[in-house]
Amino acid sequence: MARVYIALGANLGDRLATLRAAVGELGGRWPVAARSSVWETEAIGPPPDYLNAAIAIDAPPALEPDALLDALHAIEARHGRVRDAVRNAPRTLDLDVLLWGDRVIRAARLEVPHPRMHERLFVLGPLAEIAPEVAHPILLRTIEGLRDELPRARRVRRLAEPL
Repeated sequence: MARVYIALGANLGDRLATLRAAVGELGGRWPVAARSSVWETEAIGPPPDYLNAAIAIDAPPALEPDALLDALHAIEARHGRVRDAVRNAPRTLDLDVLLWGDRVIRAARLEVPHPRMHERLFVLGPLAEIAPEVAHPILLRTIEGLRDELPRARRVRRLAEPL
């Protein structure tokens, strides 16, 4: 089994219900090993604010990156996600593969570790709750350490609601 960390985000519709439903769908396919709290984050693009979280799943050795990505995109689509060319556009659900064990994946459709995760408090905050000592396989620094080095310019707060 490989531990795969996935970021979840939503800023349209019933954000919390969507995140919980997505975790349920993922858990129906693969064991969910850890769940973070839900964080509210100021949107990078247009408002409204996002709810963000992170989970860890235990992926079987036979699971290929493209198959996981297809499953994530299917879950997003079932929750109303429309993929378009507008970067940082509001969305009902966003699921991103952050880490896949200590693998580095550079494929046409997927880069792991996520290429911008180390720059985003809304990713590292929830991820540090469930994987503080996990090392970024390229930067060779812990998730907690990366989180602690980020500026706190954007509003990010942990909500009492767990996933």
